[in-house]
Amino acid sequence: MRQTITQKILARHCGKKEVVPGEFIWARVDFTLGNDITAPIAIDEFEKSGFTKVFDRNRIALIPDHFTPAKDILSARQAKRLKDFASRHKIRHYYEVGRMGIEHALLPQMGLVKTGDLIIGADSHTCTYGALGAFSSGVGSTDLAVSWMTGHVWLRVPESMRFVFNGKLPRWVGGKDFILSVIGDIGVEGAAYRAMEFCGPAITKLSMDDRFAMCNMAIEAGGKSGIIAPDEATLDYVQDAAPARAYSAAQIKAWKALQSDPDASYADVRTYDVTSWEPVVACPHLPSNIKPVSKVGRIKVDQVVIGSCTNGRISDLRISAKILKGRKVASGVRLVVIPATQEIYLEAMKEGLLETFVKAGGVVSTPTCGPCLGGHMGILAEGEACLATTNRNFMGRMGAKGSYVYLANPAVAAASAVTGYITHPKEVVSR
Repeated sequence: MRQTITQKILARHCGKKEVVPGEFIWARVDFTLGNDITAPIAIDEFEKSGFTKVFDRNRIALIPDHFTPAKDILSARQAKRLKDFASRHKIRHYYEVGRMGIEHALLPQMGLVKTGDLIIGADSHTCTYGALGAFSSGVGSTDLAVSWMTGHVWLRVPESMRFVFNGKLPRWVGGKDFILSVIGDIGVEGAAYRAMEFCGPAITKLSMDDRFAMCNMAIEAGGKSGIIAPDEATLDYVQDAAPARAYSAAQIKAWKALQSDPDASYADVRTYDVTSWEPVVACPHLPSNIKPVSKVGRIKVDQVVIGSCTNGRISDLRISAKILKGRKVASGVRLVVIPATQEIYLEAMKEGLLETFVKAGGVVSTPTCGPCLGGHMGILAEGEACLATTNRNFMGRMGAKGSYVYLANPAVAAASAVTGYITHPKEVVSR
């Protein structure tokens, strides 16, 4: 039987030569993670179970990133649960404020997740790591607790959908536009419990940052996971992220061979030519409600957020700063910039990007999920509109139910901060 890359990874992790869609498997996990919202529930379940020892203290990450730095007493208690559990069990990968980052940017950056791995996390955007050629998926907190006890997870093998991107990558278009266009095509349930496999010549031209953004939002189409087969860019990223770890020639050869078979079976195959594409915007209140930025109309914005686990990486900040340099944020607009990790924050500081944001009239936050989930650092009032590089724009997601969230790439976000309304970047840089 010919296998997709997802089937190959899952088969290896349950000790089989092959698996089929719909099959239930008990699979070994390589890495697990929880945050300050989901991990406390997993901790409760773990402690009620009677287990006194985690399966491997080196393969668990606890990252307080959603409501931190703690915005109130309740969020402080949540974060403390992680800290206390990590201390009791000597969890190696616990990252306190000042050393942390948004989990889905931090783990790849630190080399904790890699090609061919099976990764689960009690957060829906755990699918991010599929950009490395890994199977990664969000699970419930009780599933996370079981993985801490056993080192395994119970899964149903998903069907796969294949999305082929052809053509030349246009200026101002990136991974965020690719995935929003897919979601607009198939809908928010179009990939329900399916592995979304992204491939094609245009994908190979994307940076790793753009690939992370794509796989991150697979869940917004209902996907169980998103995945991109590894190529030289992937292997360079993995090796740069963990230079102290010596990868053998055999490992690298195995990674390069981790590809779907040419005649593998897919539930659906869709092909796109990106040559004539322009940046797109997801309008309220669904990520599937997309329009080309030139067709959105003159929508006034009260706030622009550049950051999140989707688009808070260094390339996102660089393109935003390029547009904002020497310009000012429009009167009446709040610009909130959130580097995804401390390392990204430091790099942006060294390159002068943070100075550019501040001089333009923006504010720069410590790494946090913050406003993405309506936590803090930019909550919206009734009637306010925000253009964000985040991944969801559900009603009330960023604050009041009567507010409006639009999603776009960092270039559109920066240009819109300058004009005060949703704007194509070429309208600003051509001035």
